Amino acid sequence: MAIHINIIGAGNMAYQLTQAFHNHPEVQLQQLYNRSELSPEFNVFEIEKTHHLSTLRPADVCIIAVKDEAIAEISQKLPFENQLVVHTSGNTSIEAIDSKNRRGVFYPLQTMNKQTIVDFTKVPFCLEAENTNDFCLLQRLASLLSTKIYTLNSYQRRVLHLAAVFMNNFSNHLVYISQQICKENEVPFEILQPLLAETFIKLQNTSAYDAQTGPARRNDFLTITNHLAMLDNNNYKEIYDIITKSIINTYGRKEL
Repeated sequence: MAIHINIIGAGNMAYQLTQAFHNHPEVQLQQLYNRSELSPEFNVFEIEKTHHLSTLRPADVCIIAVKDEAIAEISQKLPFENQLVVHTSGNTSIEAIDSKNRRGVFYPLQTMNKQTIVDFTKVPFCLEAENTNDFCLLQRLASLLSTKIYTLNSYQRRVLHLAAVFMNNFSNHLVYISQQICKENEVPFEILQPLLAETFIKLQNTSAYDAQTGPARRNDFLTITNHLAMLDNNNYKEIYDIITKSIINTYGRKEL
């Protein structure tokens, strides 16, 4: 029997889950909800769409895929009770969902946008539920997309989300800074592309601790001083200084 689901939201997560489930033979995606007009990307999905929470029908799983601060309010306004309602947040407790419904978490740990279709077979799913039957249902739903399924409580999931921000969001921002430095000085960023690729390839098989290189790792204070002098942007200079000190402290070097 197909799993009937509703998806609430119109952001990147909601779009990717809709993309993954809308034609799956073991899923009946019955409704999409967003309080405002859905973006054009959703037009290809021949699914009932609504802008009124009051028209949402009960489903096996109701997935709230919205900003963290909106989860509690939306869950309170759902027009049904004793249904399985889950959110997709890495940083929000299961208890943010109103207790009038059975609560759970369905968290795919991956960066998402609407331009690139996510290959969920490579995405870990972190699940949480208040009872065994609901957990088994979420496990079944996740297994339709991925074999990488983990049981994490709300605190563990928040720790994982924090670590993911360091690994993904911060590293992406550092690449952006690198791009800006090249652009401002008329240096082709493409020269750095092989280095960028090698950095992440190496981390697939080597710990970050062992893979670390660079002036801070080798205690090259002359190069560090020269780099800081080259940076006119105080924000970039502060970031360089903080990360350099962190690397030096990590490997037991004398702090700057």
